Amino acid sequence: MEKTGNTQSRLITIRGNSGTGKSTLALAIRQALPRGVVIIGQDLLRRNILHVPDKKTSPTADYIDLSARFALDRGLHVIIEGILYDEVYGDMLRALIASHQGVTRCYRFKIPFEETLNRHTTKSNAGDFGEAEMRRWWRDDDCLFGIDETIIGPDQALAESVLQVITDCGWQPLATCAVFKGNGAK
Repeated sequence: MEKTGNTQSRLITIRGNSGTGKSTLALAIRQALPRGVVIIGQDLLRRNILHVPDKKTSPTADYIDLSARFALDRGLHVIIEGILYDEVYGDMLRALIASHQGVTRCYRFKIPFEETLNRHTTKSNAGDFGEAEMRRWWRDDDCLFGIDETIIGPDQALAESVLQVITDCGWQPLATCAVFKGNGAK
């Protein structure tokens, strides 16, 4: 297996059901650090760029893998965020994690459905889909088999999650980060 990244690179995965806060966490992590952190969003690549369904035969997993390796091999740090069902993206994620030479940390939101619905109403795209679609996409516990994922629960505030990821990766946050100045919410 071809290695990717280097001993200084960071690879972070953030998985979970729709509306749990994955994109918000990824963006807050990037804002808390200097430049050089790439966010690879499953929704952006699959829906907006490729415009394909979310199933095993779609090219999305390959595109995420290619994008992550491209960035890691150029000295950038990578956050991959999305629902990222194990059955569709698991093989790719396990191979990418195994080939990464630097620090890898994996996180999964485990939030009750009712709380997820509440969080969804605060999103800018809340009108794009609703409860029926979210129930159809919902997985009670879609763990990434063979990978140690840190669980982020419903009571963990955004600032706490950001600090956890940054600390786990051995980084120091920027002192100017808004999420640490009382602007972080759940």
